[in-house]
Amino acid sequence: MTTPVGAGLDTTRTGTALTVSRLTAGHGLLTAVHPVDLHVAPGEVLALVGANGAGKTTLLRTIAGIHPARDGSVRLGDTDVTPLSAHRRARLGLALVPEGRRLFPELTVAENLAVAASSGRRGRWDVATVVAAFPQLRDLLSRPANRLSGGQQQAVAIGRALMTNPSVLMLDEVSLGLSPAAVDLVYASLTTLRTSGVTVVLVEQDLARALEFADRVVCMLEGRLVLEGTSGDLTRDQVTAAYFGLAGTRSIPAAGPPQEQP
Repeated sequence: MTTPVGAGLDTTRTGTALTVSRLTAGHGLLTAVHPVDLHVAPGEVLALVGANGAGKTTLLRTIAGIHPARDGSVRLGDTDVTPLSAHRRARLGLALVPEGRRLFPELTVAENLAVAASSGRRGRWDVATVVAAFPQLRDLLSRPANRLSGGQQQAVAIGRALMTNPSVLMLDEVSLGLSPAAVDLVYASLTTLRTSGVTVVLVEQDLARALEFADRVVCMLEGRLVLEGTSGDLTRDQVTAAYFGLAGTRSIPAAGPPQEQP
């Protein structure tokens, strides 16, 4: 059974880590993200799937404050961060690992991690805990980022985001361009994040991986959210049909946070 986005969350009990309301964004005359409503609970892992051009990256970049919104709002916990710049959102606990990693190529792994520590947020994540979560980095701290494999670079990119001690971590195209073995290593490390209390929103092209790893899956099509459900409720066929816009799928109507029942 699928439900409108956000309808499965008991916000009266858990609160909401991230709330996106009627968010719209575009590129020039093109609207890439139509009014989107999205609610993510604290500690939840949400997978955002969809074909190339569906609007996933633009949505994440707009939530992070990197891409300008045309309309709508973004709340991080109880704080409206809509008017804030990307770096101020990061200081409040919103982190994005962009597609392509975008490390500082000439800096070492340790230096790439240290750059993010300047955010000043306190928390459990430092070089020691990042290396504990990504043990493949233990012997690479002095190696320049441009001498790492794709999987190692992805681990550093995620570790760098964790160094800001985020409350919400967004990952764009987690497995893109990585070997199956590298993807396995990255996801093994991501599993440790579940115990840290970090809320995770990830864009993933691998539908099987998304359904296996995430608590909830949302599918985008042409800038709209068209399917949502818990991983246990959705089948691969349902997600595939929504992914490609096959007959029988439809846009999800805008939905606010669930209301407390009397």
